[in-house]
Amino acid sequence: MSARRQRTIAGEVRIEGIGVHTGLVARLAIKPAPPDTGVAFTRVDLPCRTRVPARLDFVTATELGTRLGSNGVEILTVEHVLAALAALEVDNATLELDGPEVPILDGSFAPYFGALEEAGLERQTAEAEVIEVTEVVSVEGEQGAVYVALPNDGYRVSATIEFGHAAIGRQHGGFVIDDDSFRNDLARARTFGFRADADSLRARGLARGASLSNTVVLDGEGVMNNGLRYADEFLRHKVGDIVGDLALMGGRFRGHVVAERPSHRGNIALARAIREQHDRRRRIRTIDVMEILDALPHRYPLLLVDRVVEFEPGKRILGLKNVTINEPFFRGHFPDHPIMPGVLIIEAMGQVGGLLLMDAVADTEDKVVYFMALDNVKWRRPVTPGDQVLFEVEMVNLRRSVCKMKGKGTVNGRVVAEAEMMARIVDR
Repeated sequence: MSARRQRTIAGEVRIEGIGVHTGLVARLAIKPAPPDTGVAFTRVDLPCRTRVPARLDFVTATELGTRLGSNGVEILTVEHVLAALAALEVDNATLELDGPEVPILDGSFAPYFGALEEAGLERQTAEAEVIEVTEVVSVEGEQGAVYVALPNDGYRVSATIEFGHAAIGRQHGGFVIDDDSFRNDLARARTFGFRADADSLRARGLARGASLSNTVVLDGEGVMNNGLRYADEFLRHKVGDIVGDLALMGGRFRGHVVAERPSHRGNIALARAIREQHDRRRRIRTIDVMEILDALPHRYPLLLVDRVVEFEPGKRILGLKNVTINEPFFRGHFPDHPIMPGVLIIEAMGQVGGLLLMDAVADTEDKVVYFMALDNVKWRRPVTPGDQVLFEVEMVNLRRSVCKMKGKGTVNGRVVAEAEMMARIVDR
């Protein structure tokens, strides 16, 4: 697959309207941005012109909308414009706002999506970051909220909402997230609220700009507006909000999100969990046998690490030893009942730990690791020909040239040995 290139917008977009919570008029200019700058807001009505990146680290609140902030500067209700940018896979954009809140417009994603489409998209040279779910991610939130993110070649959201109002009830649906599907299936879905909550929300400084022109309002009789745009408009808006909130991960998402009773707070919790998995995977790399030979002084018959399959520098390492009948120690241990010597199992574990430790120091070619002590050594079951031993070693602490590590070896998920090790790094 060819590399995905970053995109920005080809022209400037200008939008004006009121904020659904503040009720204040604001003007938003969406402008092209250079590669690798991401999406970020700037409050141009303030003298400091603080830049607020549209990233998870800058989320300050999630009640009835997602709020970003930095150095005391806040941007309210960012999810609608971010959903439109994410659906069009716009990686870089500068959003200049001259008020505290992004305009609500008609309460849907469509005005932003349409304006961005009209401006056009520009392909850039840098490669886009793709945040891909590779293992199941689960998050549980308040009031029965449950999220599961699954691997998927594209971007898909399946959601279920449930409200104790006859006009909503329980709704479920699945949606592909791309430009065409977003335009046709989600973009026109408006935000919604309940007339009974209006006075209390306004007393708290919320929903002061809400009206029938930008919000689907429900009272005891049903929908106060002149009909719905989709039969399940409430569900579709919640799905669009998920897209907007997940955009704060800062990359193009690939996965299938299954959400029960989603909320902005839950969306952000899911986004953090997916982003953490993504960042952890980026930190992990494999080490082949040639790199092992460069890092360790051991050679046949005492080089007991075949491959490193996961490596988080300074934290954790997973190394493999493939045990075959041709191992020289089986000639004497024991000819009629071949068992890998326990001391060599610990030696192999130590060599894996040595690889983790050597990466924590400079000038590794001039250093060697000597083990000083072993504690709590336990052998749980024998290792025999045909076994593949997976050694997991974690760094406990490193002070100057002395390190403490904790390791275990497993075969088919069953522990065969474990130990605590202390080692010193010395000059060769």
